[in-house]
Amino acid sequence: MTAKHRKPVLDRRKAAAEILKQRGDALVVAGLGAPCWDIVAVGDNPLNFYTWGAMGSAAMIGLGLALAQPKRRVLVITGDGEMLMALGALATIGVQQPRNLAVIVMDNEHYGETGMQQTHTRFGVDLAGMAKAAGFRAADTIYSAAQLKIGISQIHRQPGPVFAAIKVTTAKAPLILPPREGTVLKNRFREALLGDKADE
Repeated sequence: MTAKHRKPVLDRRKAAAEILKQRGDALVVAGLGAPCWDIVAVGDNPLNFYTWGAMGSAAMIGLGLALAQPKRRVLVITGDGEMLMALGALATIGVQQPRNLAVIVMDNEHYGETGMQQTHTRFGVDLAGMAKAAGFRAADTIYSAAQLKIGISQIHRQPGPVFAAIKVTTAKAPLILPPREGTVLKNRFREALLGDKADE
């Protein structure tokens, strides 16, 4: 727990854009709510898997993909509320040690989907510290643009599992929604990833 709170200054949508600018052919799992809107705002992609309402599942979906597709980089981009619901996922990922997985938490210290109540991270709960204790190879909290630049390099290139908690403001961004139909999202992701094998 930190003794003094450090105010977030980074813009979450800009941070998402900077991360995804270098994605290449990475598979991207979006946690519910703002991460979905931010990722689709950068540009919809059939290799984006948006989790509509599946709170607490993003990191484990990412783990499953990373284990099934060890030659592909897998990025989980989620929020602090969603990650707090799934802390056990950090332990499971730490045990499995997928070298191709990065978990990125856009931490605005609030539950954006339920009324902007403060989350535990606002009071010093250290998600990066938890990830490090669970066995992630790299785990950092990012506050500044300079730190973000270094963090993005780790997210894309360092052997995983990698964890980054990016401290972002609560500033609202225009609402841009991805496709909503779960079956459509699943099928297009599977087809984009597996091609003809998706029919087998």
